[in-house]
Amino acid sequence: MAEFDIKKAEALEQKYDTGLQTRAVGPLMLRFTMAFSVIFALYHYLTAGTGVPVDYWHMGIHMSGIILLVYVLYPMVRSAGATRGQPNTWWRFGGVPAWDWLFIAAGIASSLYIGLTWYEIDFELFGWRFFLPEQVIRQGNPAPVDVVFGTILIVVLLEAVRRSLGIIVPVIICVFTGYAVFGQYIPVQILMHPGITWAQFINNMYFPAEGIFGVTLWIVSTVVFHFVLFGVLAQRMGLGQFFVDIATVIAGRHTGGLAKVSVVSSAFFGTISGSSIANTVSTGSLTIPNMKRMGYPGHLAGGVEAAASAGGQITPPIMGAAAFVMAEFLEVPYTTVVLAALVPAAMHYVGVLSIVHFHAKRLGLKGLPREEIPRLTRVIRRGWPTAVPLVVLIYVLFSGYSPHMAAFWGITSAMIIGFINPMHRLSLGDVIDGCIMGVKYALAVGAVCAAIGIVVGVVNSTGLGFRLGFMVTNSALTLAETIQPVLAWIPLANFELQGITLFVSLILIAVTCILMGAGLPTTALYIMLATVAQPALGDLGVPALASHLFVLYYGVISEITPPVCASAYAAAGIAGANPFRTGVSAFSLGIAKLMVPMVFVYSPAMLIVVEDHFTWAAFAGTVATCTVGVFMVATSVAGYFLAPMRGVSRTAMALGGVLMVAPGTNSDLYAAAIVAPVVILQVLSMRRARATVAGN
Repeated sequence: MAEFDIKKAEALEQKYDTGLQTRAVGPLMLRFTMAFSVIFALYHYLTAGTGVPVDYWHMGIHMSGIILLVYVLYPMVRSAGATRGQPNTWWRFGGVPAWDWLFIAAGIASSLYIGLTWYEIDFELFGWRFFLPEQVIRQGNPAPVDVVFGTILIVVLLEAVRRSLGIIVPVIICVFTGYAVFGQYIPVQILMHPGITWAQFINNMYFPAEGIFGVTLWIVSTVVFHFVLFGVLAQRMGLGQFFVDIATVIAGRHTGGLAKVSVVSSAFFGTISGSSIANTVSTGSLTIPNMKRMGYPGHLAGGVEAAASAGGQITPPIMGAAAFVMAEFLEVPYTTVVLAALVPAAMHYVGVLSIVHFHAKRLGLKGLPREEIPRLTRVIRRGWPTAVPLVVLIYVLFSGYSPHMAAFWGITSAMIIGFINPMHRLSLGDVIDGCIMGVKYALAVGAVCAAIGIVVGVVNSTGLGFRLGFMVTNSALTLAETIQPVLAWIPLANFELQGITLFVSLILIAVTCILMGAGLPTTALYIMLATVAQPALGDLGVPALASHLFVLYYGVISEITPPVCASAYAAAGIAGANPFRTGVSAFSLGIAKLMVPMVFVYSPAMLIVVEDHFTWAAFAGTVATCTVGVFMVATSVAGYFLAPMRGVSRTAMALGGVLMVAPGTNSDLYAAAIVAPVVILQVLSMRRARATVAGN
């Protein structure tokens, strides 16, 4: 039975995830950052269970910790010297230069300034009187000192995001900032607005309610960090090994067994990890070498793992930061988002499993030998305690408690069981290491979610979302009017202008998500595009939940879309395969994720919780035809069904699958008519192959 090595998995993740590649600091500074990380994690854990402080203090404390660790751990310029460490000098302490300490001091001061000046300040010192009204009175008319501290915080956050994630997000935020301030000079009439003075801009971005101290930072500081910490501790107490063992029992004996083990274990692992790269290297460190040993090409082995792991951000109950932000945007319980995501996530894994199955058939790959498959009773006896914290988390979450309370009890049960479980015993060192790694995971997402609040603030204060939404729908309408006369020639089909406009709008938004996702983290991409997609799709009658999930899904697809696909590149590194070819394999294996968002936009019954559209008949019909369509497309991608398929047959099966996935009786009939000849040819080919084998 393969053993899950958490240290090896984390080493691989740090190798392939640039967000975890930090600079070397001195011994004293290393001990300080470790101690601070543990205290930071402990603060969030305790406040989750006992009560979160008032919002502006809690977010200020969280942001102060993020700023401190980002500037200590990430150098201004990444270089070999930064990773090796630098000696102390009069301007460098603990490997951290003086200017970074200035950034830290300025960032912490401006983060805590809101709390410190929330109430009136009036004092006299050396004959000089300082008076600052309470913050509520200053709303709309910020004092000069407010503008100074707000400006400092924006600069510090942009630099923190640049260091941890790269230059793209800061550039986008600067563009939005320029739009807000210089709106009167925009040459496009529909985008032009009167402009906002810098003082008013700081008022909107710095004071709580929207902007930096808005919903995105609140969600990260009260929910996301806690779930990340839970996932890290759950791995250390043996839940990852339990997932791999259960997946081996379920799928190991079947055709292409090891690849199916990879898919199933990644699906399980996705329930506790919202990170595609973490999912890839954790399960991939076991499954990819085994797949290669059984005969899978390296690029295909890596592609299978990357495609399966990319489902982590859409797999309930822990779906990544974007899903928590979505629940807050939509003002619905997080459990509503979880229920809505169940079937679409299942469709993704059905697609990956189907393609893996037919690839294995074509390559002649068998399942694992019986002696290599563990006994189910032994696996359950050995591993069931490790699953208890996940059950506790889900139970508390669906009992109506807040997500951070669910995470609190999940973490608590993980530590209790980890300390008493003799099969996978946690040590105090494991908990400390888990806290440190959990904080490191949270740094980049914490910085970007604070900074991306500026984008949300600009959109809300300028009406940019509705302006861009109008541009999208207007462009789609123009294209639809051009396309409609051509589609009118198709028999037995009635293509209405509004329907064509919706389809074109979806294509435009999907392409934008994939292209922008090449350089943006999923959460930042989702926040920006949701503000545009919601007005555009809402005008076309798409339910809000469906449009938000649509943006999230296509944002996640960018994780496996070449040329920039971090998960696939990590898998390629483990497999020793060509990164681009691995990315292409991952994209083709994740093809179901490309189609399913279109389905739940046209048939929101798939999402279960959209009451105005849900009936059991609509749900069953949509899920059944979608499953069959995904299965048909899988045969086309693999080039095998009952026998090898080529050219025309693969094209016909792909077209039929797409039509079957599309909701509607007419499209199903077209699909059946297109695919029927292919199925007949496949049956004949299979019989000829069997006759040949029998004759020999």
